Amino acid sequence: MKTIRWLLLWLLVAPSWGQVQTPGQVQTPGPTPASPQQAPPDQGQAPAQPADKAKNNGDNDSQHQTSGTSKDRLFFTLPNFLTLENAGNVPPLTTAEKFKVTARGTFDPVEFVWYGAIAGIGQAENSEASYGQGAAGYAKRYGMQFADGTIENFMTKAILPSLLRQDPRYFQSGKGGFWHRATYAVRCIFVTRSDSGNNQFNYSEVFGAAAAAGISAFSYHPKEDRNLRTALDIWATQIGYDALSNVVKEFWPDIRRKMRKSKPEQVP
Repeated sequence: MKTIRWLLLWLLVAPSWGQVQTPGQVQTPGPTPASPQQAPPDQGQAPAQPADKAKNNGDNDSQHQTSGTSKDRLFFTLPNFLTLENAGNVPPLTTAEKFKVTARGTFDPVEFVWYGAIAGIGQAENSEASYGQGAAGYAKRYGMQFADGTIENFMTKAILPSLLRQDPRYFQSGKGGFWHRATYAVRCIFVTRSDSGNNQFNYSEVFGAAAAAGISAFSYHPKEDRNLRTALDIWATQIGYDALSNVVKEFWPDIRRKMRKSKPEQVP
């Protein structure tokens, strides 16, 4: 049960992952303009973008400039509102904005389907066996998964970032090779920006996930699982899932552009 979020996310990513490293099957003939070098997120300058890239980004860039969040969705489905591409220096989010965007992503209709799928896998694996089977067992698993995700989202993206004045957003790097960018994505679990723009330890993620795991394990999980081992297991799973999510967020713009370029051109 503890790995089913990872499994679902990997199954979602796998069909399109190769598009990051290999060109699409259908390519437009002619020279391809070189991509401009992008400054690291903490250097305070947003690079100029060519017109075609700005067009591919859709509403993201304009949304970044106006609210500091985005309207993007991973694979055009899963909410990705706290990820910024080519952001440079952006104003910090207010406490109200942190709670608002966290609620917008947490209670997005797609999330209800996502947790339903996770609960269905748990039902098939008979995780938390004391919940039993049938509709009652599924409802308990669904409620547990939804509560786990909701509490962890608010702890790591809204409550602790507001108290500690840390930035809950993910700032895409977009530069360097695959491993460099993947390492950067995982490092962001432990290093984040403060609201003042300085890099610091990501207390919000690490301790927010720990607090959420403790609430989960010692309150509404099955009685036989209410122990420190369960709390540590949930905490490690949430940290690992968030790290994998960061890697997907880092490469999603590349995958999105490849997917759009691979669409056959219409012949007049």
